[in-house]
Amino acid sequence: MIIITAAVFLSGCAQNPSQLCLTDPEDGKVYAAYPMEEGDSFAIEFIHSVNKSPVKDVYTIQDGAIWNERCIYYGFGAGVEEVLLEGETLSYGSNGEMIISGIHHRMDDMILVVGTISDHTLYLGEESISLRELCGRSSKVLFTYKER
Repeated sequence: MIIITAAVFLSGCAQNPSQLCLTDPEDGKVYAAYPMEEGDSFAIEFIHSVNKSPVKDVYTIQDGAIWNERCIYYGFGAGVEEVLLEGETLSYGSNGEMIISGIHHRMDDMILVVGTISDHTLYLGEESISLRELCGRSSKVLFTYKER
């Protein structure tokens, strides 16, 4: 496992296989690269700084790019969508979560700043990855998709 991980980091974001790449947008340092194919999804979750409840954004790889598809949250607060845009729908989950679907927004320059108070967690299938542990508190992280 350590050898495989080291090979991924040493090779950077190689063209084979297709990968979700997490890099520092300022110096190009590769934090991690994860195999991902067309149609695969991932999510990023954090605790909202105002309402203190989880917010999870769900992304899908489509047409060789990252697309934001859904947002799941439990309370309103600054930066949380309150008005639906054309094509979006709001539904409610069994645990009281609000789910906005149909966002379908292409994320060409997706840069996230890892939380200082609350961590950001990357979900790849059943795996959860602390971005604070991987990249460091307050780090800028550029998410890109590289096809083989």
